[in-house]
Amino acid sequence: MSRTVPRSARSVSGRHLFAGMLIGLLFMSALPASLDAARGGGGKTEVLSVEKAAPAAVVIETTGSEGELRRQLRAKNGVAELSAATTRFSQAPIGSYGFIAPQFLGMALVTQSPDLALERVPPAANAYEIHKLADGSGLLVGFIGPDLMAQVTPSNRPKNIRIALYSNPSEKAPHIAAVPLVKLMVDRMPVRLDPKKVDSAVMLDMDLQGTANRKSVPGPQ
Repeated sequence: MSRTVPRSARSVSGRHLFAGMLIGLLFMSALPASLDAARGGGGKTEVLSVEKAAPAAVVIETTGSEGELRRQLRAKNGVAELSAATTRFSQAPIGSYGFIAPQFLGMALVTQSPDLALERVPPAANAYEIHKLADGSGLLVGFIGPDLMAQVTPSNRPKNIRIALYSNPSEKAPHIAAVPLVKLMVDRMPVRLDPKKVDSAVMLDMDLQGTANRKSVPGPQ
């Protein structure tokens, strides 16, 4: 025995079906654009950048021979000698260290070059040492005076400080330190302490920033 569906029920069912089809068509028309955006085609998708926190400066409080201080700092930072004779910082393995001539370091920092050319063996007696930590960040190694030790180590500095980083130790700068490259602002080239000697120790005068990092830094982004 067949039942007759009231006209009002058929009308409601038809409206529901039409609404469902309309929603389906709208969804399908939006789907290709969503897939295209997910693939990166047909327009740019906005990606929020995540700024990696800069490492804190590292200082060896004791004094001693240059070779021993360098060994202590390398052990503290967990870095080993580069395997390649020359390489870019961005291509260097994490947990490694290399050297750069002061004039090339100065040019890279003054111009905010995106990368540094490192050598396994110091190209000169006054070369600066660079450490690439396990997280890929870079530290510039040099020697500082006792008065700067307490100022460079805090990870959250309320303001910039002016520091003099020497390539080699002296009575004026007996403590070895490693400062984060991402927080350095340099506006002048390194200066030789003895202008008559090509391989004389050099001094790099620069700003060590507070909590704000500059955007263009040597090393991988």
